[in-house]
Amino acid sequence: MNNAPKPNLEDLPSKAQLFRSTVIAGIGAVVITVTVYLPAEYAIDPTGIGRVLGLTEMGEIKVQLAAEAEADRLLDEQRARDQSSSVLDAVFGLFVGTAHAQEAQVAWRDEVTFTLEPGATAEIKMTMEAGDVAEYSWTATGGRVNFDLHAHSGGESVDYERGAGKTEGAGSIEAPFAGDHGWFWRNRDSTAITMTIQLRGEYSGVVETY
Repeated sequence: MNNAPKPNLEDLPSKAQLFRSTVIAGIGAVVITVTVYLPAEYAIDPTGIGRVLGLTEMGEIKVQLAAEAEADRLLDEQRARDQSSSVLDAVFGLFVGTAHAQEAQVAWRDEVTFTLEPGATAEIKMTMEAGDVAEYSWTATGGRVNFDLHAHSGGESVDYERGAGKTEGAGSIEAPFAGDHGWFWRNRDSTAITMTIQLRGEYSGVVETY
């Protein structure tokens, strides 16, 4: 290698020749891009040569296939989202249905309905043992009612709640001792009131006194 003859400076291309070759190569690349590559790949044919050579039609087919592939991809994504939404809806419906079924299973055990004339009173109580828990819901239709939710037995007493001018109520009580636990009602309005009391939970009976 060290003994190889060195080229003569006269045989090497000049800077001007190198520049001219670079320019010609660049122009050639542009011409190929415009007349061959763009028509064949993207159906872009500004010179019309691609149409003559049949390259533009090839590019149109590629563009159409690419558009169809993209449409299929978007359709697949939409189907996947729809399936996911359907699964979520099914799961939500299962939970809602289960909740409704559980609520239906825990239906009210007793419902007491009576009428309180103006100035009249009544007592509705549940017979409970110590530690028993009972739930209730009541409404007063046609007017407002005063009440006292309490219990007393064997020298023991408890006041759970009192109210005046009420039309509805709901909650639960836990009996601290055995006895009758419930309401004393009084109608202070000038019209008759229809009382509806719903009960469920741990009690052995309902005592009604009018």
